Amino acid sequence: MDRAEQLQRWLKATLGEEFGIAPASDDASFRRYFRVRRSGKPSLIAMDAPPGKESCEPFMRVAGLFSQAGANVPAIHAHDLSQGFLLLSDLGDTTYLNALDERSAGALYGHALDALVRIQAASRPGALPDYDRELLERELHLFPDWYVARQLRRELSAARSAELEAAFSAILANNLAQPRVFVHRDYHSRNLMVCEPCPGILDFQDAVYGPITYDLVSLLRDAYISWKEEQVIDWAVRYWEKARAAKLPVPADFADFYRDFEWMGAQRQLKVLGIFARLSLRDGKHSYLKDQPLVMSYLRRTCERYRELAPLSRLLDELGATEKRVGYTF
Repeated sequence: MDRAEQLQRWLKATLGEEFGIAPASDDASFRRYFRVRRSGKPSLIAMDAPPGKESCEPFMRVAGLFSQAGANVPAIHAHDLSQGFLLLSDLGDTTYLNALDERSAGALYGHALDALVRIQAASRPGALPDYDRELLERELHLFPDWYVARQLRRELSAARSAELEAAFSAILANNLAQPRVFVHRDYHSRNLMVCEPCPGILDFQDAVYGPITYDLVSLLRDAYISWKEEQVIDWAVRYWEKARAAKLPVPADFADFYRDFEWMGAQRQLKVLGIFARLSLRDGKHSYLKDQPLVMSYLRRTCERYRELAPLSRLLDELGATEKRVGYTF
């Protein structure tokens, strides 16, 4: 019996009524989502997470934590962990990415910042896996392993490899020194839904306990949509003010906070470049390659602003990522 038939049978036994089913969204993992429609009733979302490749348990655990924090996440109506199926409430089909424009951005990002602060304010150690040095470093190495070696088919010299490792060490030192909170890990426009209350939050199953600026970087230096830097700074200030009001452990000086934001961004952008290369080369999901230039532009601008990252900036020049941008310094 294939997965589609298995899911159909589970839904029939679970719902006990007629329904229609259609694909709801794509995912970068092995998970698949389907919209389940019933006559005269709200639609539902069925998650198919093949056992051995994905697990439903982290999704269920994080959904509970985020819901308790006051975030709008899907309610879990039914589950079968042995088969890898969940039946969830439907937060709609309008993502931030599809709704964002110059008129809507202020309100939508305001809602997203409020929800982020609520989640972070509920943080406590031990509830989620640690975003520790090993995981952060493993993510950084996706850049040389997948983006440089496999996508670009370039081999770094021993000197360049040593410089890259030194840059990684500097980035990790900053990341690990930051205060720690609940981290969604993909808090961006494709995982935030326009619904009531706004935003609906999806794809949080990989959440960890880690650096406080990580989700803000995901949101404001989004791989799928960009904003002028002065607008990003404005939203970052608004978050910082909300975080201070909520007594979150952000630096008292915004310049220090923004530096942490940028250095966290460097870690994420290096990781994302490697992940997008891997999604294309290993999984055949080539559409992610079109988003690499924006991610690289974020990384370039950060590397140009900090002396400690100058060797990484030179390496990016050598690899062909030579786009120059005017940026702000603090």
